[in-house]
Amino acid sequence: MAVSNSLTISPRKLRSDLYAYSYHINSETPLVISVLSSLIKRTLTRNERISRRALPASSSSGGGGKTQIFDCREIPDMTIQTYLERIFRYTRAGPSVYVVAYVYIDRFCQTNPGFRISLNNVHRLLITTIMVASKYVEDLNYRNSYYAKVGGLQTEDLNTLELEFLFLMGFKLHVNVSVFESYCCHLEREVSFGGGYQIEKALRCAEEIKSRQMIVQDPKHHHHQFARILL
Repeated sequence: MAVSNSLTISPRKLRSDLYAYSYHINSETPLVISVLSSLIKRTLTRNERISRRALPASSSSGGGGKTQIFDCREIPDMTIQTYLERIFRYTRAGPSVYVVAYVYIDRFCQTNPGFRISLNNVHRLLITTIMVASKYVEDLNYRNSYYAKVGGLQTEDLNTLELEFLFLMGFKLHVNVSVFESYCCHLEREVSFGGGYQIEKALRCAEEIKSRQMIVQDPKHHHHQFARILL
């Protein structure tokens, strides 16, 4: 099952979010977050099953070398859904950002075949890819120090993760319209029985989404108390 039965999710609503979502105080969490959470949890389950069948000497992340930089010292007591909702609540990144982050995660795994998403690395991978995707999609962005605070990292650690991620990706960050559309369709298939609704010109609509955001993204305007999570 792709998503919880307690969630009322439709491809049409997901598509509406991707086209015209505009953040307001007390806005509902965009549906793409629930769908992305479902996909990642499925990947985690599959990778855990693979790890149990692997040799005892293999690491839980399945990766070696530089990709182990994403391994955290202690697994956070926070679900993927909760972590993504937290990032959305404090950064206000639009739905398009999460689609691009999903593209980056997929590319990262393909570029580094020894790497497997696990409970040890998924949170750090998410905050890094979402931050990089936001810089690609959005005109206005928070500083790395703010993203670090949201994600439960030290600023220096997030800076290092970002730099290593860029090099491990070969700086291949461009996402054209057709690629963006194909990933949107994949997300829609997660919540549809027929599957495969077309999302045309979705990446171009990101500019319109940004223009509708009336609240200036300035960390100085926030007075939230951040929960402590150590990654």
